[in-house]
Amino acid sequence: MQTIIETIQPYVNTIVTAAAGVLTAFVLGGLNKLKTKVNVWLEARTTAAQREVIHKVAGEAFALAQTAFKEARGERKLQEALQYASLTLSSQGIVVSQVELKSAIEKAYLEYKAKSKTVLTTEAQPSEEATQAAAKEAVSGLAAKLNDFLTQATAEITSIAPVQVQSAPEPIPAPVDSILTPVITE
Repeated sequence: MQTIIETIQPYVNTIVTAAAGVLTAFVLGGLNKLKTKVNVWLEARTTAAQREVIHKVAGEAFALAQTAFKEARGERKLQEALQYASLTLSSQGIVVSQVELKSAIEKAYLEYKAKSKTVLTTEAQPSEEATQAAAKEAVSGLAAKLNDFLTQATAEITSIAPVQVQSAPEPIPAPVDSILTPVITE
């Protein structure tokens, strides 16, 4: 019996070592997949936070260029805004391409333009009370013109033919068959 165990011992050790190796490979593969998923999640969260910072800095850069360089035209203002934004972001450790930064500043510009257009449109629109007063005045004017037209038309008709006045129309009697009488059952 001892000799059989001694003979089988190297084979058993090899099988156990191989099984441990396979199990270790599966565990490491699972950890690698988990690590990949965690990295993707962290990267997405970091990118979202960085995007928010980029857009805030781009808005600041646009505001700075708009106020500090009032005399400058579009391209000069854009260059100043790009310079400010790139210095601010690099000091925070955020690396952004010039194209990405330019698009963020352009977005801030378009948002500003849309807001200022909305404010101008709102200011240019008359108040509801003024609109109602104008509508009442227009209706009054139209009613006066219609009244004049009817007066003129009546005068023309009166001058052409004498007016024949009809007496009140006589009621039409209902046929006797159509009157319903209630039926009483006991």
